[in-house]
Amino acid sequence: MTVLTRETRETRVRVEIRPGPGEGTIDTSVRFLDHMLATLARYSGLELSVSARGDLPHHLIEDTAIALGAALEQFRPARIARYGDRTIPMDDALVHACIDLGGRPFYRGPLPSTLYDHWMRSFADHARATVHLRVLRGRDRHHVIEAAFKALGLALREALVVNEGGMSTKGDVSWKDQLLQTPES
Repeated sequence: MTVLTRETRETRVRVEIRPGPGEGTIDTSVRFLDHMLATLARYSGLELSVSARGDLPHHLIEDTAIALGAALEQFRPARIARYGDRTIPMDDALVHACIDLGGRPFYRGPLPSTLYDHWMRSFADHARATVHLRVLRGRDRHHVIEAAFKALGLALREALVVNEGGMSTKGDVSWKDQLLQTPES
């Protein structure tokens, strides 16, 4: 389980991630965001608990993406399949999502909502993931965005599968934090 809290003057976000049946408790005070995070939990197979409050919807949505991305980066096991790829049809919408959890942050969209396009970019940056979303069809913004969260969830489920052999030709990638001391210290 990973628990992360992000606090600024504008927002307070608490995220818990654990393996599970794809459920959780979501309460951000933004009903559509709650719906999208519950959808992401269900399709990714992760147990998500998210509690968030903020001054403006933009700050709340962005900081929730930052906190969830950072929590996912901490939660991720060392040896995973790493790659995931899914396409979801939802009524008029058809959205394709690809993800690489290999530590290289990058996002390419766009989604037909600047708030949720920004959510995806912030999530990718802080999860240290490459995320590509392609809206292949769709007129209804709700359907397109929801299909994107479903496709991302299924791609995450695929990428997070534990793979003892590893997928990267680099082998396991590890980071070590070191405090650098200068002679003046």
